[in-house]
Amino acid sequence: MLANILWGIIVILFVFWLLGFIFHIAGGLIHILLVIAVIVLIYNLIVGSRSRAL
Repeated sequence: MLANILWGIIVILFVFWLLGFIFHIAGGLIHILLVIAVIVLIYNLIVGSRSRAL
């Protein structure tokens, strides 16, 4: 369930990043949030692969 929430947050942040990139709205903040989303995505992929291996 937590993985679904994380994927939803990643998708929402990516959409906001695209909107900010296109319309130049809160560019710096959106980029920071996107970097955080990418870090969470990588963490989720690593931890998810470990739990499948066990």
